[in-house]
Amino acid sequence: MTALAATQDSPLRPVANALHGHQNIALWLLLGPPLAWFVVFYLLPLFALLGQSVLTFDEFSMTVTNELSFDNFRTIITEPVNFDIFWRTFSMGVAVTIACTILGYPLAYYMARYAGGRTKGLMYVGVMLPMWASYIVKAYAWTVILSKEGVANWLVGGLGLTSVLDTLLAIPWIGGNTLSTSNIGRFLVFVYMWLPFMILPIQASLERIAPNLLLASGDLGATRTRTFFRVTLPLSAPGIAAGSIFTFCLTFGDYIIPTLVGPSGDFLGAVVYKYQGAVGNMPLAAALTLIPVLVVSAWLWLAKKLGAFDAL
Repeated sequence: MTALAATQDSPLRPVANALHGHQNIALWLLLGPPLAWFVVFYLLPLFALLGQSVLTFDEFSMTVTNELSFDNFRTIITEPVNFDIFWRTFSMGVAVTIACTILGYPLAYYMARYAGGRTKGLMYVGVMLPMWASYIVKAYAWTVILSKEGVANWLVGGLGLTSVLDTLLAIPWIGGNTLSTSNIGRFLVFVYMWLPFMILPIQASLERIAPNLLLASGDLGATRTRTFFRVTLPLSAPGIAAGSIFTFCLTFGDYIIPTLVGPSGDFLGAVVYKYQGAVGNMPLAAALTLIPVLVVSAWLWLAKKLGAFDAL
């Protein structure tokens, strides 16, 4: 009785009585602060950035003027080097997504179907442990690992595969002088960085598959292989799509790894950083940001069609 009386005498009681029966007001009071934060700190800066894309950069004075022009977009479309940069970035994002799917699916499948409580917990820790370390520290560590005198070359030499590595590095488009200056090395670093973001969504989608569906498939005469390709894989596709949101989008917008590892060819994020930082051409940098915005939006739309948001 004492607790009930204290509740009735609470100074918030009139507010609760006023909101009772007005659920819409209560809902807006709950959603208002996060929506305001989203608008002020995300949407407004994004529109301000895109608004700068129609300004003009005076190359003589190295300053931005308020003269409105679409020359920045014309430059992006007409210069062939921009298509090379886009294709280099896009193809790496797709390749990393495919590799993360191939490597991550078996591990996620074992975690969901076979791993027990203690083993599954250890595997969760093993998957998420790399994410506890600093992104910059990991990127710099890989430059040492892939260097000519690094652990990777020492391991390849110990296995007697130096000639194979030299052959791979001699292939145009993917090779280089060393692993740290090749697209192979850049690809390996990207896969290492984003692989956990593919494993966890796939594992979650596999956990949601009802065991009765697999039993029913077997009762109808399907082999384990046929059950996997006709039941398990299609039902886990939303998890793959959800993981691809992270692996593709993070690769497509990254500029640190392409700067530290791989050949001199620019990635889209590195070009934006160069124009905004070193050159100071903010209008062109802002116009270039429209490319990842459109590509990532299209990728998110495709992932949503595949049920990715239901797997997150």
